[in-house]
Parts: sequence; C-alpha cells; structure tokens
Amino acid sequence: MKVRLTPFSDKWAQMFQDEVNNLKAIFEELIINFEHFGSTSVPGMKAKPVIDMMCIVNEISIVDSFNEKMNALGYDIAGEWGIDRRRLFRKGGDNRTHHIHFYQFNNPQIERHLVFRDYLRSHPEEVARYSQFKEEIARQFENTSGYSPAKKAFVTEMEQLAFIWFTEKPTN
Repeated sequence: MKVRLTPFSDKWAQMFQDEVNNLKAIFEELIINFEHFGSTSVPGMKAKPVIDMMCIVNEISIVDSFNEKMNALGYDIAGEWGIDRRRLFRKGGDNRTHHIHFYQFNNPQIERHLVFRDYLRSHPEEVARYSQFKEEIARQFENTSGYSPAKKAFVTEMEQLAFIWFTEKPTN
C-alpha cells in the first residue's frame, strides 16, 4: 500500500465516532469501550489518514463469530496480524480508512497504545518531531512495506519516553 501522509484533520474524530456507531449496532453490549488511538487521534500529527480504533471486549474469542458481519461492512479480516490476542479488521483496501483493533480487557497492548497517545497529546514538541520524522521516511519509502518498519526504532524509543512520563506524572 502506498504511503499517504497528510496533515491532521478535524474530520478524523467524526470518522471515528461514525464507525463507533456502526460497530455498536453490530456488537451491542460485547464492547466495553472504544478508543481512538494512533496518529489520527493526536492533534497536529501528520498521519496516514487511517483511523485506528480500539475496541475493548470481555472475551476476545467471541469477536471471531462476527467476521461475516464485519466483512459485510467492507472489512478485511486479518486475525491477530502479529500481535497475540488481538483481532484486526481493515477497511478500504488500498485506500484504507479504518483499522479496528479488538483487544480483551486485560491485554497489555491497550496500555501501550493509550499511554503513547496521551504522551503525544501532552507533548506538542514530540508531535512536531515525530511528524518531521514521518515526512523524512515517507520521502525514502513509497510503500508502507518499507515505511512502517523504518518507523519501528523511532516509535519504540518514543514509547519508552511515554512510559517514563506516565510513571512519573502526578496523579490526582
């Protein structure tokens, strides 16, 4: 898939909410919570215009019984896709619009994603640094198959900073 890096858009929050409404109609009470995460959830962040959504459920295996309904909504079923106990659904083919990540409530990936999102939301200088890095590697890699792995070390380093911030920040 081609890298489509774009400036932040206020429309992304509405796209998230619209999809929440679609998913509520399918999954009803099975979903504990929805979270908008990833670059499209961070004001000012350059991003591939793909809405990353997290759906937290009580039991991850139940999600598999909804594959046909998700496919009818235009989602590709990707299974765990490299992350244990996750179910990933992708919408839009080569012009992808949404990634839906289902996690069971106790999956440690939930905290990792949300701490990183909240860190970026609280540190606009890091948003600028990360956006600049994305632009640099987008010029080097035309497709996500090269772009995504090129981000890995940078993101891992930034996630470590996020966890330090999270553990040191005062609680109310």
